[in-house]
Amino acid sequence: MEPKSSSTIPKGNHWIAQVKWDGVRVLTYHEKPQVRLFNRKLRERTLHYPEITDVPSFCDAGSVILDGEVIALGPDGKPSFREVMRRDGVTRLERVEAVRKSVPIIYMVFDIIYLNGQWINTLPFSERTEILANVLRPNEHVQIVSSESDSQALWTVMKDYGMEGIVVKQKQSPYYIAQERDVWLKVKNYRDLIAVIGGFTLRGEIINSILLGLYDKEGKLWYIGHAGAGKMTQHDWRELTAALRPMAVPKPPFVNKPERHRDALWVQPQLTVKVKYAEWTEGGALRQPTIEGFTTVPPEECRVKPFNN
Repeated sequence: MEPKSSSTIPKGNHWIAQVKWDGVRVLTYHEKPQVRLFNRKLRERTLHYPEITDVPSFCDAGSVILDGEVIALGPDGKPSFREVMRRDGVTRLERVEAVRKSVPIIYMVFDIIYLNGQWINTLPFSERTEILANVLRPNEHVQIVSSESDSQALWTVMKDYGMEGIVVKQKQSPYYIAQERDVWLKVKNYRDLIAVIGGFTLRGEIINSILLGLYDKEGKLWYIGHAGAGKMTQHDWRELTAALRPMAVPKPPFVNKPERHRDALWVQPQLTVKVKYAEWTEGGALRQPTIEGFTTVPPEECRVKPFNN
């Protein structure tokens, strides 16, 4: 289930609020003795997160489906998309154990939709959270997301700490599987999207900015702006330079002309990044975009309309 975007926080005591975690959505499927983990796109992540595959150690259930967000903390102690993608983006699974030591994760569980052979997704959210609290035993890597009755107060805290935002949920809401409903609303402190890299500029021999694009419904890639800085380190830029150079092509992949394109080098649109931005300009470009981290989202899924929120 997905929340709808909202620019306002609904009022009334039939709503509760939770932190919107900046991580990777993960569904846990457990039927003794098997455990499998899947991300939002239903791509398996069981081997990526061994910390949360021993379900009997933290959940009193013979069979269960849990929904939550896997997060990793940055140096500032806040959830970091860049850090969690160091885990989720691992392609050589033999490296998981090494990366696990440098990037510990926490599974923030916020819902339970199946328990001991019974679908409970039609129960009210308030009842499901009570059930979750009764069967889940939090540990170092698994926590239950708390709910707050004062949505505005939680929103203020998220803004003060520069975190992503909140999700506001109706207490009586069922869990609508594979649907987006306005009984759950996401209110973001800032806007973000997943974009495709179509080119880059250099400072010396190292990339210092990337040219971003989104696809339209006809499969054409539209330039939407340059991005640099953000949470990228010099090591990240060096790795990106090494990854993009072999993808070089002689012509831009965009159907419209990028600004400041004279010094740009073009690449095949194969890599994607999460970008934070202030707003869209009237010309269809991002204002003040910065890079949050690399993603495993396929380029063809980076489309104009779904991310304009």
